[in-house]
Amino acid sequence: MTSRPDPRQLLRDMLDAAIASAQAERCIPPYLPEPPPGRLIVIGAGKASAEMAHVVEQNWAGVLTGLVVTRYGYAVPCERIEIVEAAHPVPDEAGLNAARRILKLVSGLTAEDMVLCLISGGGSALLPLPLDGITLEDKQTVNRALLRSGATISEMNCVRRHLSAIKGGRLAAACHPARVVNLLISDVPGDDPINIASGPTVADPTTCTDALEIIRRYGLELPAAVRDALDSGRGESIKPSDPRLARVSTHIVAAPRLALGAAAAVAAEAGVPVHILGDAIEGEARDVGTAMAGIARHVANHGLPFQPPCVLLSGGETTVTVSGSGRGGRNVEFLLALAIAADEHPSIHALAADTDGVDGQEEIAGAYLVPDALARARALGIRPRDALGNNDGHGFFGALGDAIVTGPTLTNVNDFRAIYIAGSETETGRI
Repeated sequence: MTSRPDPRQLLRDMLDAAIASAQAERCIPPYLPEPPPGRLIVIGAGKASAEMAHVVEQNWAGVLTGLVVTRYGYAVPCERIEIVEAAHPVPDEAGLNAARRILKLVSGLTAEDMVLCLISGGGSALLPLPLDGITLEDKQTVNRALLRSGATISEMNCVRRHLSAIKGGRLAAACHPARVVNLLISDVPGDDPINIASGPTVADPTTCTDALEIIRRYGLELPAAVRDALDSGRGESIKPSDPRLARVSTHIVAAPRLALGAAAAVAAEAGVPVHILGDAIEGEARDVGTAMAGIARHVANHGLPFQPPCVLLSGGETTVTVSGSGRGGRNVEFLLALAIAADEHPSIHALAADTDGVDGQEEIAGAYLVPDALARARALGIRPRDALGNNDGHGFFGALGDAIVTGPTLTNVNDFRAIYIAGSETETGRI
């Protein structure tokens, strides 16, 4: 009889494989361009950008200079590219100054020069250069409102692009007439470059009218200067027909679907069938968790649509409409809703985490769910439904000792969700 894998170890090995597949040392070198006749300027922003810059340095024999901004704690030592740290997800003065310096760095280039742009998730908050008349405080207010609203990442980035002096293709336009080569690590559903760090170096087909509709949809209150920028059309971004973007090329070097594939290979090696449900699943985290629990229970109880044992894999970026005061993030919110709906089913185990190591605003990547989680929580005096209502997923799983802390992963390919559904011969209970 073939032995079954330990669910907790299998799930963690799958997460580690997903993160490893998106490391810069693997995905950057194949996309490095030939040296230009003139200068090479390296710029970038995002949680993975410092590591991306480090790999560029290791693999580039010629002369280069540059500046990259990353999240506090995510810096990697570089010799020729300056690394600056700034705040995420709410921008700060350090990010503002870095954005100004990057714009200055790419000004005055020639057609013989090349700009290598390294962008990953988190870059939007790390390049917070507002339009004239809009303050950093205005941008912070809008950012906080968007993060609490339940808006999707594409909706949030649409608004951000139209309030920025650097996003929505403006940075690429500033590089003209130099050639621009974008190397992107995608953390967004659908891998659309305009939504990766709000698209600073790609054309943007959306408009100020689109941004206003999103503001209206979520009932957001805007500072007067922000409303004026959108109402007047002053915040319009750079469109696909703009000739300044004619020499821009873009490559997605790592993406959620590739990370899920790497995780699936780990399960297959362990003899467990894997079913990838999608890499771009969005919606309220608790609603997605409830729906996934329904699928998992049907598999466990009826062997449909898949036979257990198996793993259900998914990625994407859910949202959380914050109504409570707990410590949470979208992955632990998903997992807590899944736990409640699974109702201590003895065959259902799960892991949900953000591949950048930060779920919400804490240095906690996510958590494990084991079959007896609700019982152990109640024994500690924790009411699971109250914890969910208070958006307290980190508090819930932390109290159980089931939180996952990876530290900075130096990459970001969005959320990772794996549900292991054990067969009848697998020992149940806590793992």
